[in-house]
Amino acid sequence: MGIKDTIISSMNTWGKERKPFLFFVDYQGENGQVIPLDEVDNKEIGYNFNGQTNQLGPFDFKLPILTAQPIAFKTYETKFNQVMHQIQKGNTYLINLTVSTPIELEGSLKDIFHASKAKYKLWVKDNFVCFSPEIFVQIKENRIYSYPMKGTIDASIPQAEQLILADDKETAEHYTIVDLIRNDLNIVAKNVGVDRFRYLDRLQTTKGELLQMSSQISGDLQENWQDHVGDILAQLLPAGSITGSPKEKTVEIIAEVEGYARKYYTGICGIFDGTTLDSAVMIRFVEQQENQMVYKSGGGITFASQAEKEYKEILQKIYLPI
Repeated sequence: MGIKDTIISSMNTWGKERKPFLFFVDYQGENGQVIPLDEVDNKEIGYNFNGQTNQLGPFDFKLPILTAQPIAFKTYETKFNQVMHQIQKGNTYLINLTVSTPIELEGSLKDIFHASKAKYKLWVKDNFVCFSPEIFVQIKENRIYSYPMKGTIDASIPQAEQLILADDKETAEHYTIVDLIRNDLNIVAKNVGVDRFRYLDRLQTTKGELLQMSSQISGDLQENWQDHVGDILAQLLPAGSITGSPKEKTVEIIAEVEGYARKYYTGICGIFDGTTLDSAVMIRFVEQQENQMVYKSGGGITFASQAEKEYKEILQKIYLPI
């Protein structure tokens, strides 16, 4: 049995037993850990998902300071042009292009975990820290919910809300991702519909306040979905919001163009508490690579995208929410 099958099997087994567990799975759904909640070693792994945490303070920590060493615009533009070529050929309509940016970090991964403010935080010792604002899926009372985030703007710009809602590129990107997530949920659920469309959340960052556009999509699951929770998650991976549409071909293009391993970045993490499930897409991500720290970030590209604006967006997303 491979790692992927072991992850799914463990989730299904503990789901049937209604046994709470923590999980995190990489972008390709091939590596990860599933750990009974009462066996998580808080010296090796820290989590805080919507206030459910194994890290109880107060803590002494250093306020982390991050300095990015961005890739050259020309390097990014080359990747961008490869993506646009695929869009023009009709092979993809939306693709989430990401990059890995070397950073200098004053402080540690655990300092970032304690200092940052986010709905979902996960620290894995000597590996990575994630501070994600994006829900993957939530399951409660036999209903599954997803909240794809697509569309970001600096909140300090005059009339920022009106600008992002009227932006053709952001609108096209958001329509596409909502359609993709709706199709994904239809694989595992019935009566899938869009409950809320294009609402804005405010995110506080070290670079000021951002507005992020989201929608809410949900559908009905069969009773005792807990017995198959691993299968449900596996069928939804990789997450649509960090790949694109159509998903299968877009994943192939990502592998050709990005030129680095995403690993746990853009994977998923979460908690099954025995009754409900809460999970996140692992965006906003710092990884330790031997003696080098990197920050992984990305953005959605459509036919209406411009290289300069997309480059600016991936740099804007290199921040700590403190």
